[in-house]
Amino acid sequence: MREKSIALTDLFIALVESRCTGQGLALVTPRHAGDRGSQVSFSHPTAGYPIMQALIARGVIGDFRAPDILRFGFPPLYTRFVDVWDAVERLEQVLAIGDWRNPRFSVRSIVT
Repeated sequence: MREKSIALTDLFIALVESRCTGQGLALVTPRHAGDRGSQVSFSHPTAGYPIMQALIARGVIGDFRAPDILRFGFPPLYTRFVDVWDAVERLEQVLAIGDWRNPRFSVRSIVT
């Protein structure tokens, strides 16, 4: 399970960094797999919360941590590699289209 966890998180990091370049995302999670668990976090300086809400609306379940962290979990028992590809594709779309700018995604709720 640990090997799959590492493979999933490595893939997610590589895809986000290659497909979402120039969109303000910065890796927060340690790059070295031995220093992280089964989650990956990126920061966005101005729009972390609405980006996560737009992703949730598209079926990508992650969470937001103040002030600017988008956190994604990859439980290896039921996360598939295609799920990683799909999540990054939706993230890329949300950022490129600017879907997160819709005012409904900025409304703060208790649970993110």
